[in-house]
Amino acid sequence: MSSFPRQALALAALALLLLTSCARPFGRQYEYEEEVYIDLDGSATVIVNTSVAALAALHGLDVPLDPGVPVDREAIRDLYTSPVTEVTRVSRPWRRDGRRFVQIRVDVSDVRKLSTAKPFAWATYSFAPQGEGLQFVQQLGPAAGAAVGDVGWDGTELMAVRLHVPSRVTYHNAPSKQVERGNILTWEQPLKARLAGEPLLVDARFGSQRILVLTVALFLAAMAAAAVTVGGLIWWVVRKGRQRALAAG
Repeated sequence: MSSFPRQALALAALALLLLTSCARPFGRQYEYEEEVYIDLDGSATVIVNTSVAALAALHGLDVPLDPGVPVDREAIRDLYTSPVTEVTRVSRPWRRDGRRFVQIRVDVSDVRKLSTAKPFAWATYSFAPQGEGLQFVQQLGPAAGAAVGDVGWDGTELMAVRLHVPSRVTYHNAPSKQVERGNILTWEQPLKARLAGEPLLVDARFGSQRILVLTVALFLAAMAAAAVTVGGLIWWVVRKGRQRALAAG
């Protein structure tokens, strides 16, 4: 086989690989981050990734700021447990920039009631039908603004709300104007602005059909396109081979 057909087949294999794989770049780092995984029935899982200092400053929670004092994971679990929330995980602490961080995973059966839990009381939540789809709104009001002393913040720290929706996004007011990986939206705010109580409005509308159905359809379409491409290249290579055989005969 000549070098050109061999290169064509290699390019086809590369195209197929790209169509059937995806890469996730490293994300931005936040001092405080709420990841809200909303479901079509209004239930949600909220994953909080935060420094211990941010927990104290933003929510006024009683957590140890002295780096020599161990983080009591059960105490943090108790702080996030309420009649409407179930804490399913509190991670082991880790360190970044000299500060301790922790992850808390919380389930709530009705996201509209989330503000009755103290760590989420700074916000109001709504979830309702909107046209042929659904709308989720989270309005963040003033933070506790508790004094935490010098914890190493230099004023560049960020907080964020990241919303994961289960279906196609039809509208959002995320400042980046981008939808990540088809169904993720991000609202950022400087930590100092959040501590000062500057409001943050999260507004997203999305379809009532799960994105899994749409993703499977797109995947199958991509696979079909790749198969047509590879089939066309194989046909071209075979045809060229026959032409050369006839010419040589």
